[in-house]
Amino acid sequence: MLISHILTIFEAMLNGKSIAVVLPAYNAAETLEKTYNEIPQDIVDAVILVDDASKDETSMKAKALGITHLIRHEFNRGYGGNQKSCYKKALELNADIIIMLHADYQYTPKLIHAMSSMIANDVYHVVIGSRILGKGAIQGGMPIYKYIANRFLTFTQNILMNQKLSEYHTGYRAFSKEVFNQISIENNSDDFVFDNQMLAQLCFKGKTIGEVSCPTKYFDDSSSISFKRSIIYGLGVMHTAMLYRLAKWGIYTSKIFK
Repeated sequence: MLISHILTIFEAMLNGKSIAVVLPAYNAAETLEKTYNEIPQDIVDAVILVDDASKDETSMKAKALGITHLIRHEFNRGYGGNQKSCYKKALELNADIIIMLHADYQYTPKLIHAMSSMIANDVYHVVIGSRILGKGAIQGGMPIYKYIANRFLTFTQNILMNQKLSEYHTGYRAFSKEVFNQISIENNSDDFVFDNQMLAQLCFKGKTIGEVSCPTKYFDDSSSISFKRSIIYGLGVMHTAMLYRLAKWGIYTSKIFK
C-alpha cells in the first residue's frame, strides 16, 4: 500500500509526461541486463536500444529482455550517429522526456526519477548526471588523466561559453522534447564530440541545464575510448567552444548553431 501510494505521488509529479529511455549500445551484451533491470519501469513508457553494429550478442540480449523498440545499424555509424537514431525514434513515439543512458552500466538508472521530475515540472529544459559533483568520479575509478582533462576542458568551456556547468562530458542526459525543435542534431558529428556539440547548441539557444550528482563505475565491461581518440575528442571540444564564442560575437556562425 505504501509503495503504491509513493508511486501515485511520483506519477503526479511527472504531470502526465511520457518518458522514453534511449540506450545507444555497442558491444553491450555483458552489461545490458544490469542496466535494463534498474530502469524504473513504473514511470518509463518506452525503452529504445540502438545497436551500432555490435560484434557481440547485444541485439539478441535486448530481444531476450523484452526491449521492443530495437534498432540495429547494419554498419557502425559512431557514437553520435547512434544517438541520432535514438532521438529520432523517441520523437516518433512522441515522448515528452527523453533520457539518454549508456548500456554499459557506467551510470545508475536510479537517477531517472530525479532527472525526469526536474524536466516534467519545468525547472530545467535539460538535466545531466554529473560525475564531478561530489567525489564520484575518482572513487568510481575514473582514470586520473581523464579526470584532469575533464576539469581543464570544462574550465575552458565555461569561460568561452559563459556557463557554470560542473562538466560537459557525461553520457547521462535528460531532455525535454521541445529542445529538439530548436536545434539541428543532424548537423553534428557522428563521433564522440556529438555530445559536446549538442550541449553547445542548447546553451546557444539559452536552454536551462540542471545537474544532479551521479556516481559512476569504471570496470572492464565499461565502454571507453583510447588515449588517441581522447586527444581527438579534446581538440573537437575546444573547436566547438571556439565556434560557440565566434557565433556569439557575430564573427562566424557554424552550421551547428544555425
